[in-house]
Amino acid sequence: MIDDAADPRVDDFVALTDVALRRRREPADGLFIAEGERVIGRALRAGYRPRSVLVAPARLAAVPADLPADVPVYVAGPDVLAAITGFEVHRGALASMCRRPPRSPADLLATARRVLVCEDIVSHTNLGAIFRSAAGLGMDSVLLSPRCADPLYRRSVRVSMGEVFAVPYARLDPWPAALADLRTAGFDLLALTPAADADDLATYAARLVDLPARVALLLGTEGPGLSAPAQAAASARVRIPMAHGVDSLNVAATAAIACYLLGQR
Repeated sequence: MIDDAADPRVDDFVALTDVALRRRREPADGLFIAEGERVIGRALRAGYRPRSVLVAPARLAAVPADLPADVPVYVAGPDVLAAITGFEVHRGALASMCRRPPRSPADLLATARRVLVCEDIVSHTNLGAIFRSAAGLGMDSVLLSPRCADPLYRRSVRVSMGEVFAVPYARLDPWPAALADLRTAGFDLLALTPAADADDLATYAARLVDLPARVALLLGTEGPGLSAPAQAAASARVRIPMAHGVDSLNVAATAAIACYLLGQR
């Protein structure tokens, strides 16, 4: 039982609402936080090794039955949990998990046929939603520019419902020069943009049999969208036509539509 928020045994869970702290500490320490029974279970099934679990007394049943016996489970009341983490732990259980070594883009491209490429998507919520669409709608992998958010940050993991564990990802660096590696690997690069002179994405989807076997879809961040250099590196510029004067969709919604049209299911 943990009665003191300063107990060093729960250092992994301290100040989870401090985004800058977590961005610095989690990759450096080789850990990430999984929240809730379902997400913890997904991480375990994906082969991530747990370090420890922190749970409220009323939610001990949320601890997965397949948790290795040597993993410590710490129990703390709601007030102590809130003092440790900086928020109310509504899902009842948190697990500190060990990260895996980073994958290389070349490793992923060797077998992938449908790829999402994200440029500077810094919203953990949007990134988590993109990974969920990629997993559910038939994309093989996700490539991230150096400035993209961390897919294993707690909010990204939660929004994706643990699907960040199902889709392999890697970072493309240098950006955008590394996009040339996709062209060399035989990928047709489609840059998503709201520009009126871009081609209708549905037209490409309808001609999938005529497209190159390997397709990479480029998504830009909210607001600015894809940068001019990223668009210039693409094989074609495509758009999702809008109605009623709406200029574009949220990037996560855009990704869902694009994955539905282009993904392999």
